[in-house]
Amino acid sequence: MTLTRRQLLQSGAAAAAGLGFGMFAPPARARQTALTGDRYPADGAEIIVHPVTHASLVLGTPAGIVYADPVGGADPYSGLPRPDLVLITHEHSDHYDADTLQALVGDETRIIANPAVLAMLPAALKDRASSLANGENTTFGPMRIDAIPAYNLTPDRLKFHPKGRDNGYVLSVAGQRIYIAGDTEDIPEMRALEGIDLAFVPMNLPYTMDVAQAASAVAEFQPKVVYPYHYGKSDLDEFERRLTAATNATRVVRGNWY
Repeated sequence: MTLTRRQLLQSGAAAAAGLGFGMFAPPARARQTALTGDRYPADGAEIIVHPVTHASLVLGTPAGIVYADPVGGADPYSGLPRPDLVLITHEHSDHYDADTLQALVGDETRIIANPAVLAMLPAALKDRASSLANGENTTFGPMRIDAIPAYNLTPDRLKFHPKGRDNGYVLSVAGQRIYIAGDTEDIPEMRALEGIDLAFVPMNLPYTMDVAQAASAVAEFQPKVVYPYHYGKSDLDEFERRLTAATNATRVVRGNWY
């Protein structure tokens, strides 16, 4: 089913009352066929990974088309199917841009963001949005969405991403678990993740972490596949060397982010 605005407001009220988040359901029609990218088998379906730029990506899933942190206007998304779901990790301009959202969303698009971004959304976008704080979860059709903390640990970086404000996300659908880290260092919550199939992990200073931190964390939670993203001028060869020296459980895939 597709929730009406009234149902959305009711589900938001239920959440405020401590009853949890309502289920969001995407349109039934699958539109992944219009999406190009790396393809990974899932239970009775597939996951498609389409890097866009820096920290922005599009996923094709059995639950619908998912945009993560879309920025840069409509042009980078030209020819791609409109999103059924948009995930926003935090408020920085390379992750959240209201004008881009307004250009991309369709009538049925739902938005999930951290509470700080929800408060910033224009009224027209708030009508289709809900927030998740660290540790909370919701569903979107057959997909479960868990909000994972994303923050800095190093003292001189704490100002960039304070603990408790920003999100990463774990998406669980069709037997696959996908981790979108957002802007974070190698926090305990990342290291404790289990059963991750695809991971998108940042590595650039001073805002996130260096390649040594990233490789150490990935070696600990051992996703089947890791995509370095949000890496700027970081040395991906060094990241891969460090990771492969620590474990052979994770394959590194380099997407076309820049």
